[in-house]
Amino acid sequence: MSSSTAALAAAAAAASAALLVLAAFAGGVEARERESAWLPAAKKMAAAPKKVAAAAAAAAKVPAVIVFGDSTVDTGNNNVVATMLKSNFPPYGRDLGAATGRFCNGRLPPDFMSEALGLPPLVPAYLDPAYGIADFARGVCFASAGTGLDNATAGVLAVIPLWKEVEYFKEYQRRLRRHAGRAAARRIVRDALYVVSIGTNDFLENYFLLVTGRFKQFTVGEFEDFLVAQAAGFLAAIHRLGARRVAFAGLSAIGCLPLERTLNALRGGCVEEYNQVARDYNVKLNAMIAGLQRSLPGLKIAYVPVYDDMLNLINNPSTLGLENVEQGCCATGMFEMSYLCNEKNPLTCPDADKYFFWDSFHPTEKPILKILAKELQILSSWCAMIGIPSFTQWSYFSSTDTM
Repeated sequence: MSSSTAALAAAAAAASAALLVLAAFAGGVEARERESAWLPAAKKMAAAPKKVAAAAAAAAKVPAVIVFGDSTVDTGNNNVVATMLKSNFPPYGRDLGAATGRFCNGRLPPDFMSEALGLPPLVPAYLDPAYGIADFARGVCFASAGTGLDNATAGVLAVIPLWKEVEYFKEYQRRLRRHAGRAAARRIVRDALYVVSIGTNDFLENYFLLVTGRFKQFTVGEFEDFLVAQAAGFLAAIHRLGARRVAFAGLSAIGCLPLERTLNALRGGCVEEYNQVARDYNVKLNAMIAGLQRSLPGLKIAYVPVYDDMLNLINNPSTLGLENVEQGCCATGMFEMSYLCNEKNPLTCPDADKYFFWDSFHPTEKPILKILAKELQILSSWCAMIGIPSFTQWSYFSSTDTM
């Protein structure tokens, strides 16, 4: 066994131990304290009025934002799933005013995109009992933290697999037809903006964690190919169901997440092997997307390349006024997330705007908005192609300096 392989195996063992600690801690938290406190504030914010006439015009062209994926875009579905991977308790949501189930101190990319398009500033989770089909007609999230393109990934932490997200999308369409009528429902589904962010967990909670057996079944390159094929199948499935405008995010620099830095303590810094995997996977994903658009009529997919912008901020934190890009704000920031990131921990930082990461796995709202602004500038031509106004005309994005 090479030293590199040995180090990765040791990291996997340590990560497995961390998951056991998380499970034990989760079992001791009272469920009643986690529920319903955030509902009034979240509902109020989602019902906030539109700010500008331009946004209202955009809403006429994009009637809804529909979201699939993992914790990078999950707005609260895991709140009602029997999993230890939750975030519907403080200090999550601290700068949003409520812990909604978002793995962040604030909002997530679909929320900002929705508001910029003249839609509600929070995209509601489909399983959230505080919302109904009237809300979902303007935006809905099917994403589940901890899931992946590989069905085996969802099983690691008992979350919603991607195929089930698609089943919920089918159910949503049936409900939408009853609510709005067949023609209106068809238009909403056709003209909606679909946001997809998924893939990190397939590598960090599945393949490299050595818990599902995929590492025996595939080489890492073969696993990348397998995941890209799964992504193609998913895109074909939602296309058959009516989706036409899709923004699909590539992987970020997954080796630079605080948890991976912690597990890489012997060598120090980011795990370059993981970052290389992310780069290789992104090349294959982008090529698949280009081919799929040629074969599926009317499908317009924008590949969102987040890797370079994330790494640029990590390597140049002063450009955004960041002081810490190695640990998360919550607790020690080295390994905590979900129940280990809780309001009883005295080490949580007072100002998340100084940190790139909120917990050991997820960014704070500040770099989310910065990176999103850069990516949406790149997507301006795509917006024109699909007939929606460029996001850069709204203040959230046009006022953000180029990185």
